[in-house]
Amino acid sequence: MRILMIEDDKDLCKNITLSLKQHGYETDCCHTGSDGLFLARDTPYDAIILDRMLPEMDGMTILQALRRQNIATPIILATALDGLHDRIDGLDAGADDYLVKPFAIEELMARIRAVTRRTGKLRLSRCLSLSGLSLDPEQHLLTYGTTVFTLSRRESALLEFFMRNPCRTLPRGHILSYVWGSCSEVEEGNLDNYIHFLRRRLKASGAPVRLTTVHGVGYRLESSEEKVTACRQTNGQ
Repeated sequence: MRILMIEDDKDLCKNITLSLKQHGYETDCCHTGSDGLFLARDTPYDAIILDRMLPEMDGMTILQALRRQNIATPIILATALDGLHDRIDGLDAGADDYLVKPFAIEELMARIRAVTRRTGKLRLSRCLSLSGLSLDPEQHLLTYGTTVFTLSRRESALLEFFMRNPCRTLPRGHILSYVWGSCSEVEEGNLDNYIHFLRRRLKASGAPVRLTTVHGVGYRLESSEEKVTACRQTNGQ
């Protein structure tokens, strides 16, 4: 299960991320509202822990933007604002739960379990396709025609991010955050290595797609088609 935490207190992020990992959750962190909105909008998370007071864009603005775009990822507002009207405003804006700081990690775990077990919400399947190229990130399988490759976990996560954002230039920092986690101290050279590995895979598959370098910015996955298809399914179907 993958969790996004949007919180400007880096020490708090680090401590909660460690606790979530110990409980079996994979967690991404970001510290500004704009980065949080980017990740929440373009990445299939199981739940989001969202602070209200953030630099660049506040949590309520992020929450309302996601709900306007019909993104139904469960969101827990975690904030020091504990007034009755603060809670009402947060829940009316689309939050699934409201957690007042400071809180015990056990309570956070219970609330995550509660919001993620609720049924009836549309979720993105892990199956993606682009110009005949198919990726199953859960099985790390890349398929084009009769050609099938088993990818490493990093290769799979990297290609998933590109396939969810086709023909879009992705900054290096966003890619590193998605694949390695925002709290990771991975060297940027590792990204270049995996881009090289992935390019070899794509070339060997024969698929009409390519990874293009956008100098000074990042990378872009280009295709003969502009549309990426993500299978959607309702829980239980």
